[in-house]
Amino acid sequence: MHARSGRTVRDLRRENRTAVLRRLYFDGPMSRLTLGPATGLSSGSVSNVVAELVAEGLVEEAGSVDSAGGRPRTLVRITPGSGFMIGVDIGETRIRIELFDLALTELARTERPLASSGPRTARYDVDLVVAHLREGIAEVLRTAEVPAERLLGVGVGVPGIVARTPEDGAVVHGQTIDWDAVPLERLLRESVELPASVPYWIDNGAKTLGQAEMWFGAGRGARSAVVVLFGSGVGACVVTDPMGPGRALEWGHLTVRVRGRRCRCGSQGCLEAYAGAEALLERWREAGGRPPEGADEETALTAMLSAAYPAGAGTPPDATALAVLEETAEFLGAGFADLINLFQPERILVGGWAGLQLGARFLETVTGYAREYALRYPASRTGIGLGTLGPEAVTVGAALLPLVDFFAQGGRRPETEPTPPSPAWQTALRDRVSS
Repeated sequence: MHARSGRTVRDLRRENRTAVLRRLYFDGPMSRLTLGPATGLSSGSVSNVVAELVAEGLVEEAGSVDSAGGRPRTLVRITPGSGFMIGVDIGETRIRIELFDLALTELARTERPLASSGPRTARYDVDLVVAHLREGIAEVLRTAEVPAERLLGVGVGVPGIVARTPEDGAVVHGQTIDWDAVPLERLLRESVELPASVPYWIDNGAKTLGQAEMWFGAGRGARSAVVVLFGSGVGACVVTDPMGPGRALEWGHLTVRVRGRRCRCGSQGCLEAYAGAEALLERWREAGGRPPEGADEETALTAMLSAAYPAGAGTPPDATALAVLEETAEFLGAGFADLINLFQPERILVGGWAGLQLGARFLETVTGYAREYALRYPASRTGIGLGTLGPEAVTVGAALLPLVDFFAQGGRRPETEPTPPSPAWQTALRDRVSS
């Protein structure tokens, strides 16, 4: 049966279920009475949808509240244990895998460090990465005693550009890690022991970071923002009102100096060749600094910051480390200025393990350079700050990918390949996070 708009009754029921699930997820627990005006549905529709969702175990009662002169109203909420998501961050120093319930409560995690030395082709060997994911996914499911059949999906954040083909699904073009059209989704389906019905959602790590910060972190309330992922390399995600969850930018490969330093991508003068953590440590070493021997990037960057900004009173800073960091602040400020001039965002947010370390030390200096290099009017309207979700934000954002699809399907597992969330869902989500 078709409604006059061309939508079927099944479409309408799915949309009603989506509306109730979405409102309960962000605003619950709620009573059936308050769900009506919150969703725009009639009281009868709300009662029918809630009854369905309770019968399926997706929604449960959660106490009651007094009503004005009547009997108490029963509250309902989404059942946290009615579904689970895995979020994966394929970073450039480690792979992090986390298991969440529907309330985004972390139930289990594991990390697999990547080699800090040796040739890049070996460090990011595709078979090794897939093996880490196979073992890590099995480990978090085993630790939390969650059957794989209850997974809503696996979201994966990757360094690089993600394309999709009918044959292989998500294909990763990660030039800086020597991944040339890696059919990652197909490889995971062939290797990881999960039911064929469990969908994979693979996207750029800066984009998943952006989704997490915009929905639950420092981006809430902003209509537009650029979220910067600062780790071994540099990336960004731009979020504007009509663009839903955002779009990944290869911001690290913006040219900041013609015929400048050689970048990991093979080009010259990229921002990443000066401001990425890997390049930052290399520049310190070239200037005569002494990073700890055999240390990974995170440990070495901590040592550099400690040398440049010593904690002890009267201890002089390491002049070499301080000079490299100050130059880096200017490069980053110029890069931020380009983001301001191009996108005129309300906010620029800095995340990633290196961004959070560095930002706490010299974000004010970076902001000063950004305002110096950018056009005055947009610069005066752009706030610059740190993300609030910590270094795990990429995995949180990755886990949101299957969750959004699950809600868009009305809380039903897809019988076919996953489809992108509807524009209506994205609009409603933007309205929620902006409130």
